[in-house]
Amino acid sequence: MTKATDAADQLGLTYEVTRHGRVNSLEEAAAARGIEPARLIKTIVVRLSDDDYRFVLVPGDREIAWPKLRTLLGVNRISMPDKDTAFDVTGYVRGTITPLGSTRDWPVIADERITGTISIGGGDHGVGITVDAEALTKALNATVADVTD
Repeated sequence: MTKATDAADQLGLTYEVTRHGRVNSLEEAAAARGIEPARLIKTIVVRLSDDDYRFVLVPGDREIAWPKLRTLLGVNRISMPDKDTAFDVTGYVRGTITPLGSTRDWPVIADERITGTISIGGGDHGVGITVDAEALTKALNATVADVTD
């Protein structure tokens, strides 16, 4: 098990773990997990200011719409931290970041298109957690909004 599965247990989530080898793309990860790319959820950590971050959950076939996200958050500027900072603020290396088991409970924003059964990162390369999207967003107290294109 991982920090992410421990956190899922603590949140009372019902989930399944999928393990596969390293992959080179989101499409390969989705295929290895037996799902469509849209059902594989990317977790992107963004910085609003020093020591103020958010997790943004994005369907695998979409990208963050930066103007929409800035408007939602009421800020003029958002950046993505470098890999070392991302590790420092989440406890995960890039490619494995998930709000589940993060070293800090940063607020979570989930794109409104995340519905049904999804797979989110399990906190390590080649590990996915399949879970109901509504149960996950509720457990994470996520803000659900239109933040992608």
